[in-house]
Amino acid sequence: MATLKETKDRINSVKTTLKTTSAMKMVASARLHKGQSLIENMRPYEQRLSRMLQAALASVPDSPELSALCRQHSEEDTKMGPKKVALVAISSNSSLCGAFNANVIKEVTNRVDELKREGTEITVFSIGRKMAEAMKKIGQPTPEDLNALIAHPEYEPVADLAQKLTDAFLAGTYDRVEIIHNHFINTASQKVITRCYLPMERPQSGGTEAVNDDYIMEPTAAELISALLPRVLRLGVYTAVLDSNAAEHAARTVAMQTATDNGEELLHELTLEYNKGRQQKITAEILDIVGGSLS
Repeated sequence: MATLKETKDRINSVKTTLKTTSAMKMVASARLHKGQSLIENMRPYEQRLSRMLQAALASVPDSPELSALCRQHSEEDTKMGPKKVALVAISSNSSLCGAFNANVIKEVTNRVDELKREGTEITVFSIGRKMAEAMKKIGQPTPEDLNALIAHPEYEPVADLAQKLTDAFLAGTYDRVEIIHNHFINTASQKVITRCYLPMERPQSGGTEAVNDDYIMEPTAAELISALLPRVLRLGVYTAVLDSNAAEHAARTVAMQTATDNGEELLHELTLEYNKGRQQKITAEILDIVGGSLS
């Protein structure tokens, strides 16, 4: 059984830890509010812009640029799968956010293993220090340091990365580009998702109702596509970064709240143990005094 001094030291230690977790929870909660606002404002805009692009794509004939971005592999290529794949994997730069990083790292690792079994050449663009460290351990170091993109999510640097990926895809450096990240659902729920970034899926004329909006396009659909296409591609990566950023702060808020709750419960138990021990010590001293006066 621990002595009173040891119990007292543990109580002081837990109190110090509680101050830290409470402060971290408040900071994460404030960042979550900002991150959630950003992604909830950006997501409808990006989805609507994508819908407009799909409607325009369905109404114009094929062109060399569109064929390159939406290229269809031959039957043999489809059967064999892409030969060169780029994975954009997004994590956080720091820990103390529950299973946030572990879940996305596991998903990326599984995808890398799957592609390796198919004989695919893989390049992983790790956004976030935790992902970069994990990929380096399995022999997939990132070509460049992209940690700042998640530390301070800003459109221009992310748009530059999106442009590099698009140029590399058009040049044939990659046959496929995928993005893997945590999707923000709500404060208590985040889900790892994998989506194909390139090649784009081009709708057929007379496709779904979501595509066949009654747009009046001026001057031409082709010029609209020329303006929308690069913007939609850039927003695709930027939205993924904002989504992961909001999910990270949500996971950290929940993790710090859980840590605070557990700390308060432990503090209650230690305080109870300390008071019982102190009471026993006082009772023993009283009994010694009473026993000495009777002898």
